[in-house]
Amino acid sequence: MGSGLTERSSQAKEYFQQASELLGYDLLELCLEGPIEELSRTEFSQPALFVHSYAALKQLESEQAHLWDEVSCVAGLSLGEYTAVAAAGGMSFEDGVRLVQARGQAMQAAADLVESGMSSVIGMDMEKLEEVCAQASEGNNDFVKPANLLCPGNIAVSGHVAALERLEKLATAEGAMKIVRLQVAGAFHTSIMQPAVEKLEDALAEITFSELRVPVYSNVDAKPHSAGEDFKSLLPKQVVSPVLWEASLLAVLETGIEEGIEVGTGRVLAGTLKRVQRKFPCNNYGDY
Repeated sequence: MGSGLTERSSQAKEYFQQASELLGYDLLELCLEGPIEELSRTEFSQPALFVHSYAALKQLESEQAHLWDEVSCVAGLSLGEYTAVAAAGGMSFEDGVRLVQARGQAMQAAADLVESGMSSVIGMDMEKLEEVCAQASEGNNDFVKPANLLCPGNIAVSGHVAALERLEKLATAEGAMKIVRLQVAGAFHTSIMQPAVEKLEDALAEITFSELRVPVYSNVDAKPHSAGEDFKSLLPKQVVSPVLWEASLLAVLETGIEEGIEVGTGRVLAGTLKRVQRKFPCNNYGDY
């Protein structure tokens, strides 16, 4: 992870080095050499993803000097919201690294308490999926719920493993095209992550947020926020709330923007945008 970016950009290497000093371990070595089992743990993957996307953004800024003259708003999916806030000037890189480390550690600890996970359900609308989730759930200690509302026909659900297993069978019987168990630590964006909220709030209390140069669309309410301080309350809520990604994309498109820019590893923005508005152009700058 990050090999292309760090080979191309000495600046990116410096960000990884700076992050390593804050984190207390060699982040770039972990990204490049693994082991993948360790990098995949959310306590390590979250800082890795944040630093990679932030470094990619700074590389893009160095190549396109007038980039921010053309950007009207930003958004990030789940952890990506931290990069979005930092990109908009709401917090420093250093504070971002500290926050995502605290978030990753807190969410890993919460995940270790309960046998839980997430699955991606392809080809089922929200109303039907909610019905199937209700059928698969058996109370507060054995439930599954929609968690990442990505785009039409692509919704991730979170919950206890037993409920996930029932959901996967029920959804298949009800016509879902495909169901994929996700390689994540636990049931993110549900109440199972509640133990992580207080630790994240403590970390956020140490951060001074700045006004944002462009609005950031929140995963929690799919609305634009121009005050950096708003995210002191929004970011903890995000951990236990469904990610309203499709609604956020629709709200952004309604502003009349002409194209999207995706920065960071993967092509989630480009892929989900295509499902929301098929011909909308989106350039990806994550594969440096």
